[in-house]
Amino acid sequence: MNEILKLENVEKYYGSKSNITKAVDKISLTVDKGEFVAIMGASGSGKTTLLNCISTIDRVTAGHIYVGGKDITKIKGTKLNKFRREELGFIFQDFNLLDTLTAYENIALALSIQNVSEKEIHNRVMDIAQRLDIVEVMNKHSYEMSGGQRQRVASARALVTNPKLVLADEPTGALDSKSSRYLLKSMTKLNEELEATILMVTHDAFTASYAGRVIFIKDGKIFNEIRKGQDTRKQFFDKIIEVVTMLGGDLNDAI
Repeated sequence: MNEILKLENVEKYYGSKSNITKAVDKISLTVDKGEFVAIMGASGSGKTTLLNCISTIDRVTAGHIYVGGKDITKIKGTKLNKFRREELGFIFQDFNLLDTLTAYENIALALSIQNVSEKEIHNRVMDIAQRLDIVEVMNKHSYEMSGGQRQRVASARALVTNPKLVLADEPTGALDSKSSRYLLKSMTKLNEELEATILMVTHDAFTASYAGRVIFIKDGKIFNEIRKGQDTRKQFFDKIIEVVTMLGGDLNDAI
């Protein structure tokens, strides 16, 4: 398969020489095109720091991160901004929609910045809106939508530019169970239909069970990894719980 993401011995330290915290400890992994991968771990395990390094929000202390074969640890300045804008999609826990814009305008904004034609913008926005079942809210502002609708608009915004990699940080964290389930089914559909490559950080086993592979992080290191394969989602969920149980005291934080 086509390798989209590759991490080589990535390390991230915080603090001074007298008080160093090793948040990420020599992590290496790969994600292929079309994969839906979840990263799980308790609070403080390093999972969010790892995502921040991949998203270029944080700079790595050591190691290399490649996206589409490009070493992003060496990109700086305007080239880094261009990389984020054109090759990454972001889905945040708190939606991060612009309140002054409609749902349509929020989704279209990234394409406008890329100087895509108005006709092409309309076609791509409406296509992703139909796939995510949010056509009816295209003319609404964020305060006029439910949490689930806002998160699906945020997902559409992340995917409409056809990024190489979509990064989702606790995407169901602010949603009720019904909205969470709808969003996860939508993400799975887009992963399958559009071959969207998704890397999702979550502390929730139910959310992780929608992915095709789950990587478990503990104390900044990869603790375990399991694949869904031919399992049903319920069977995969049970396997995730087994690994979480192996984490011992972290059980309550990880479910």
